[in-house]
Amino acid sequence: MKKILHIISSPRGDASYSIKLGNGIIAKIKEAYPDSTVKESNLVQKQFPHLEEAHLTAFFTPAEARTPESVLAVQHSDEAIAEMMEADIIVIGAPLYNFGIHSTLKAWIDHISRNNHTFKVTENGPEGLIKNKKVYIALSSGWIYSEGAMQAMDFVAPYLKAILGFLGMTDVTVIRVEGTAMPEVQEHALAKAMDSITIE
Repeated sequence: MKKILHIISSPRGDASYSIKLGNGIIAKIKEAYPDSTVKESNLVQKQFPHLEEAHLTAFFTPAEARTPESVLAVQHSDEAIAEMMEADIIVIGAPLYNFGIHSTLKAWIDHISRNNHTFKVTENGPEGLIKNKKVYIALSSGWIYSEGAMQAMDFVAPYLKAILGFLGMTDVTVIRVEGTAMPEVQEHALAKAMDSITIE
């Protein structure tokens, strides 16, 4: 049995390809690991705030010294980090918007990236503290970015691999549903993506 955390960052609901692909990945995981549990974290519905001074101040204030306002400011971050630590497998839905990730996902990343919580600085450099996790990225895009002329414009997969690796999550698999806006491939894009899912 595995504890699966599904991170949703698309605002498109049932029309979202990243959500559909994420659900497909989870279905395959549950086939491999029966009785696994799934916790869904919809970042759009939770409305993770972009970092402001209050959040940064709270992050660097010891828990015993926080004001009620600081406790509220750090709540999103604490809850998100606890979810990550509890999970065995993390599925992150990441639609490609304007060559990068959606702002909801960036806000979530900013809240989980905290010194002495999810990484620490040692004499040998930074060390990620979210370890022993398997991560699947369900990446959706209107064009094809895995190869060809647009490959250099994909700032989703490289960025997510880099920041997740920095936090200790180095076992990352990217699964793509791409070409969803291209008439010549869109009809079979999702089915092709679902067929490509391999659970490690």
